[in-house]
Amino acid sequence: MAKENIPIRIAQLDDLEGLVALENASFDTDKLSRRSFRHWITTNHRALLVAEIANAVVAYILIIYHPGTRLARMYSLAVAHQHRGSGIAKQLIQAGEQAAHDDGRLYLRLEVSVDNTPAIKLYESLGYQKFGIYRDYYQDHKDALRYQKRIRHYSDTLQHRSVHWLKQTTHFTCGPAALMMAMHGLNRAYQPSQEEEINIWREATTIFMTSGHGGCHPIGLALAAKRRHFGVEVWINQTGTLFIDGVRNEDKKQIVDLVDNGFKRQATEQGIQVHYTNITQNELINAFKAGAMPLILISTFLMDRKKAPHWVVMSGFDDDCLYMHDSDPDERRQSELDCQFIPIAREDFDRMSCFGKNRLRTAVIIWPGSA
Repeated sequence: MAKENIPIRIAQLDDLEGLVALENASFDTDKLSRRSFRHWITTNHRALLVAEIANAVVAYILIIYHPGTRLARMYSLAVAHQHRGSGIAKQLIQAGEQAAHDDGRLYLRLEVSVDNTPAIKLYESLGYQKFGIYRDYYQDHKDALRYQKRIRHYSDTLQHRSVHWLKQTTHFTCGPAALMMAMHGLNRAYQPSQEEEINIWREATTIFMTSGHGGCHPIGLALAAKRRHFGVEVWINQTGTLFIDGVRNEDKKQIVDLVDNGFKRQATEQGIQVHYTNITQNELINAFKAGAMPLILISTFLMDRKKAPHWVVMSGFDDDCLYMHDSDPDERRQSELDCQFIPIAREDFDRMSCFGKNRLRTAVIIWPGSA
């Protein structure tokens, strides 16, 4: 039988010792450190709540909000041994859901060990639905089940595609990683590899950008997909040379312009259709419903305030969101799982899917089979 509701509040720095003691008593592996607790107490984009009995912290829940998306993740939950089975975990989860809801999140996700039967029963009783498994997830090599719950209720119209997630192996190969995910999603016989990732980048790169290595041109990615016997279509909302504004050096600008013109000439020679206009959300969705996999260029500004161009692949949609696979699990997200089926609210998508002063909006639509 559950006890009466106990006080649940936002964690403070004064709770640090109690949180560390509770963590060490609750877990043998995958522990949060003192430094991690201090970080989560003092940072934004999270809800760290504690339950208190007799002025002692007896339970906590940590929920992380991912900037630029409507996704929250239940990162950790612990209840002191003597208070387990009393209903505290349920109260904490419900309080965490409310906090995430109030922050505008649509989904709350979590991972749980396959052999943690009590936790699994609790999550399922609260409406969490299993949507995957992550092999060798924990430090002790146990698998984790993946659960999620829609915390803003709706009629479930989610349409998604099974897309194997890939991590980019360099900081400049998001385009090739997105393209490989799309091509593998359309044809399981296609096998991604690091060598393939680098080869695609060499085929599609603009050579230079603002700094460091060049990124990938949409037509360059389309040509790479065409060479691998996929159908392709490109949408670009401007006709000038792409990504040239951030390049300061005149010699580098000439190279970027040369590459841009070369890609456009090759697209004409290969019969690749390039639409020089904005692509709409409905056009992306219609292509996805018809069997295509769209690659979309976004700005990372809403995620990390850095205004970098970044390629992602569309992996689903519903009435409220477009869902993306992102190949870059960096400091913005704490797990590879957070990079899959990322919900981008429809009202946020148009702001995120344009880049630079000229508000470049571009997408590459990959179709199964040759065009």
